[in-house]
Amino acid sequence: MQKRFILSGGLAAISLAVAACGTTTPSTGSASPAAQGSMTVIAVADNPKLGKILVDGGGKTVYLFEADKGAASTCYGDCATYWPPVLTTGAPDAGTGVNASLLGTTSRKDGAKQVTYAGHPLYYVVTDHQAGDTTGQGVNNFGAPWDAVGPNGMQIG
Repeated sequence: MQKRFILSGGLAAISLAVAACGTTTPSTGSASPAAQGSMTVIAVADNPKLGKILVDGGGKTVYLFEADKGAASTCYGDCATYWPPVLTTGAPDAGTGVNASLLGTTSRKDGAKQVTYAGHPLYYVVTDHQAGDTTGQGVNNFGAPWDAVGPNGMQIG
């Protein structure tokens, strides 16, 4: 039921939300960091509800998908429309509070590089509209729960 509700929204609204989630540098009209040639920054922020969580360089919360086992993403198609992967064209940059040795990348089916942390592929959610939003926390969607990520690489739960 929840999946149908999420997917029933207008394509234009989803496209706008995806565009808002995808960049960590000033927008040039493209939704994807890979298209902009940018590197993605992952940092730690203090969230009033969840404590210390991982965010991108713009303060947007990043999530892990409990269905992912290892570094390979299982979120494609409709899933990736609602939960866009955090992409980069190079090595991700460790921002404040992040353990650089836990940052990495994994290749998606289309060849794009998705950022990982402690071996977990990272994602945004289109319902987070500004820095500090955590609307995806604990949502069970596309077959498994989604969680914000702590600085230790473990899910916040």
